[in-house]
Amino acid sequence: MKKSTDMPAGKGSTALYCRVWDVLIPARTDYMANISPHYDEVFHDVAQRTEHAGSLGKTDIAALVVWKRLSAQTRWVTELMSLPDTQVRAVTERALTAVRATHLTRSEAARTGRGIMWELPGFRTGDALASAILTAAAPQRMAVYDSRVQHALDTLGLTLTHAPGRYGRYLQLLDDLLQHRGAQADGWTARAIDTALYWTGRPPGLK
Repeated sequence: MKKSTDMPAGKGSTALYCRVWDVLIPARTDYMANISPHYDEVFHDVAQRTEHAGSLGKTDIAALVVWKRLSAQTRWVTELMSLPDTQVRAVTERALTAVRATHLTRSEAARTGRGIMWELPGFRTGDALASAILTAAAPQRMAVYDSRVQHALDTLGLTLTHAPGRYGRYLQLLDDLLQHRGAQADGWTARAIDTALYWTGRPPGLK
């Protein structure tokens, strides 16, 4: 199993992963019980359109901005909306191809796709929206990253630094977790883990 410098190593790593799963499994149950089953409809609609179109356009990105509850009153939004939709789709089509490439490991695909998204305004810093787009492009393979996920990782003792290539290392971390899952987590995907992390990292009293 390939390890990054962010990953735990040695005899203690298996015990750490077991402790993490003890938190993630009930967190996922709580997430499913407390979040409306309709909340992710926007994400699923975008994913379905992406499956048929082979790319994401400005309308799809705008929908994911709302889904992620991000601010649209920022400079990058104006810059992105000023681009032709054909140009945006040309970039997202290449990113989609990368994250779906089965000859690449999950982390390699994530890193390649994230690098391609860097070409568009709004995707040169941070991974929240870029990860949402890449996950919509490959929902069975990719996962969403945001500040709540980072907080959960820190709390659980899983190191993920802000060094370049973070999204690829994040997917490697999720791969490592999946390889150490028990029977209770059979059928989990990277996306399932990110929702459990999201719920674990939420501020008290917030959904």
